[in-house]
Amino acid sequence: MALQLMKLLVTATTTTNTVPTPEKFFHVTAGETAAGATLTIDTADFFDDTGAASTDLPALAAGNSMFNVYVNGVLQMQGIATYTPGATTVGSLAIAVPAGSEPILANTPIVLEVINFTPSSTTTVNT
Repeated sequence: MALQLMKLLVTATTTTNTVPTPEKFFHVTAGETAAGATLTIDTADFFDDTGAASTDLPALAAGNSMFNVYVNGVLQMQGIATYTPGATTVGSLAIAVPAGSEPILANTPIVLEVINFTPSSTTTVNT
């Protein structure tokens, strides 16, 4: 009998689920933020979906998260905002208003959306 390669024949099916956990935080500006200036919003200055004051901005899961910033209902470019998770005086959102752009006016709504994803996979091996 001639030599032959012996190997196992195995099939597998993997199902991956990515479950988002969105959290939204709201703020209404008290004053104007001029072009070239930075608006910094502390954790305590946000309120949540229930209207309660925020006490903690959630951490971003490494490689499985994102945040979005809306100014007056318009999604902003990621490069103008800096997000820092944490409790009051630690956590914040800083929005750098680009020079030459319009200012952020008083009474402007700011929405911070933080989304963490929890991926899970299940593999079934069929022999």
